[in-house]
Amino acid sequence: MPINQFKSEVKNRVIANGKNNELKKSAANFLKESSDAMYSYNFSWMGRPIIQYPQDMVAVQELIWQVKPDLIIEAGIAHGGSLILSASFLALLDYEDAVRNGEVLDPLKPRRKVLGVDIDIREHNKKAIQEHMLYSRIDMIEGSSIEEGTIHQVVEYAKEFDKIMLFLDSNHTHEHVLGELNAYAGLVSKGSYCVVFDTAVEDFPAEAFPHRNWGPGNNPKTAVWEYLKAHPEYMIDKEIENKIQITVAPDGYLKKVSE
Repeated sequence: MPINQFKSEVKNRVIANGKNNELKKSAANFLKESSDAMYSYNFSWMGRPIIQYPQDMVAVQELIWQVKPDLIIEAGIAHGGSLILSASFLALLDYEDAVRNGEVLDPLKPRRKVLGVDIDIREHNKKAIQEHMLYSRIDMIEGSSIEEGTIHQVVEYAKEFDKIMLFLDSNHTHEHVLGELNAYAGLVSKGSYCVVFDTAVEDFPAEAFPHRNWGPGNNPKTAVWEYLKAHPEYMIDKEIENKIQITVAPDGYLKKVSE
């Protein structure tokens, strides 16, 4: 089958699946049941735990390959699995460039980088990330992602790059995520994405988060909705959600469509 025909069939299936209420209901039920079972805590990427759903990992891979960013900024580090995932795909993009251009690739001098920000980078996690084969592609800043000093460091770091993607997955309160969006979403390049994880909190009952300071009405999705009121340069890419169905980021895949 020619690739253009295949892509056309995929597009039509995704549109149909987005209208399939039974499929969407089943996906929502799975998300709720699997959340109770801590399903997303069972995966790793190249040896580091990654607290994500496989469907969102695949979606992120497609976005990175499509956009081809030279910098990915991530708020929230935890075990470092997401940093390693991003670094691995950026390494493949550098490899692609080297092959196409007939260049020798030095893996210790990468062109593309990942910048991780976290208020508390645990020492054992930092050590494991620093010992990983992809660490030359990773830089980390320890500090609150919404503090002035941290924001300044990130903005200065980003000046060296042309095509930027942003992942937000730290503190999930409305105020914190809105602060991150206001601080960093402006750095994202036209045609690239800001992905806000755990917007699904809005769709869960309040009792699902008994020991957290976020829940329905106070979460990443409410922050996204608030941010978009004043930022028409972003649109929610529902096609991604319709494609993967099972996601912790409904309304969280934000495409920057204008400057």
